[in-house]
Amino acid sequence: MTHDLNPSILREYDIRGIVGETLDASDAHAVGRAFATIVRRAGGRRVVVGYDGRTSSPMLEAALVDGLAASGADVVRIGIGPSPMLYFAESTLEVDAGIQVTGSHNPRDHNGFKLVLQRAPFFGADIQALAALAAAGDFTDGEGIVSDADTGDAYVARLLAGHDGPGLRIGWDAGNGAAGPVVEALTKLLPGEHHLLFTDVDGDFPNHHPDPTEDENLADLQRLVAERRLDFGVAFDGDGDRIGAVDGSGRVLRGDQILSVLAESLLVERPGSTIIADVKASNGLFDRIEALGGRAVMWKSGHSNIKLKLREENAALAGEMSGHIFFGDLGGFDDGIYAAVRLIDAVQRSGRTLAEWRDAKPVRASTPELRFAVDPARKDAVVDEVVARLAANGATVDLTDGARVTTADGWWLLRASNTQDMLTARAEADDPAALDRLVAAIDAQLAQSGVTRAA
Repeated sequence: MTHDLNPSILREYDIRGIVGETLDASDAHAVGRAFATIVRRAGGRRVVVGYDGRTSSPMLEAALVDGLAASGADVVRIGIGPSPMLYFAESTLEVDAGIQVTGSHNPRDHNGFKLVLQRAPFFGADIQALAALAAAGDFTDGEGIVSDADTGDAYVARLLAGHDGPGLRIGWDAGNGAAGPVVEALTKLLPGEHHLLFTDVDGDFPNHHPDPTEDENLADLQRLVAERRLDFGVAFDGDGDRIGAVDGSGRVLRGDQILSVLAESLLVERPGSTIIADVKASNGLFDRIEALGGRAVMWKSGHSNIKLKLREENAALAGEMSGHIFFGDLGGFDDGIYAAVRLIDAVQRSGRTLAEWRDAKPVRASTPELRFAVDPARKDAVVDEVVARLAANGATVDLTDGARVTTADGWWLLRASNTQDMLTARAEADDPAALDRLVAAIDAQLAQSGVTRAA
């Protein structure tokens, strides 16, 4: 049976759509059939499956499992949990691949699939090939065996491995996402004093949306940290693979700042380690890694890109501004909950509070991620036009991912989003006036290509 997946759900890093509009049970079944076929033709057979706490996830998981089994894959179901628990299961169980049913940090009516094949991310051309296979109906057939496995205790034990010290006073906000039960189990075993928010899994997200990169979603955590006078607080997205943090003064730490704290601790333990950050990260992070004797690598944004680069470079640590933090000792996957444990370790070992660490850093002016709506057919062409103009003017440009332009005022970045019909930009400078000039340069370049910033 052939099945055409809606092209809009075939994203760069995952399959994701709006349930009841662009994604339904028949799509999940087709994804299962096609993915199992790919696994079997690659010489594998066993696929582990997990799902997050969205209201549509059990339905999609059931259809996915049916599709996998119908193509002859044996399925190991681990039930509800965060995406990092699925990655952990895929790396430790005797399986050949894994799928997490998850909508991540997206609106509650969205859902989809994150896929792993033979310990590596399945993305980009892989996803397009899966869709083509579904459209052709070129499936293997069989009657796969479906079984259950409980990996929760083993996963929590891995989160605790190597943790030491008396512990700190920490606030935890699970945002009613899939990380909640793991956070509850973890904090019962973790030294210190722990105060939990919204750990009950509720796909309607009644308290706030589970996206810690948006400051308004951290308001409850900031309030908790202030009222209880905690050392700091951590928050997670809907499937627990991204972390957000606030210090004891309630200030939000961005992804590159969290990575910097972790990097400083790591480089004491493992001098000379390679650490990767995406092109959106502050110059201060790269400079700090190098100053501490580490090897700093700038790479493309996107969790699948970073995972592959971490393996290629045999890096110890990597991270993105979006709060994805990747650990070499976990096999290279991103885990927001493990990042929280490691952040506690790093702060304890530093001998100062997270707020004191923040106070010691130079204050730089920077933008949030700026977004520019663009015709999908023009998305890459606009970046190419900007790069050509910059080259003609002799600008200093890094082309790792889009254009990262260095000037006397600081730097600015322009790149095509891999997940939306948008161009994204960011800038950083020593002072607000210099930042204004950088943003004006971005606006001017895009205006020449007929693009204006989204409201």
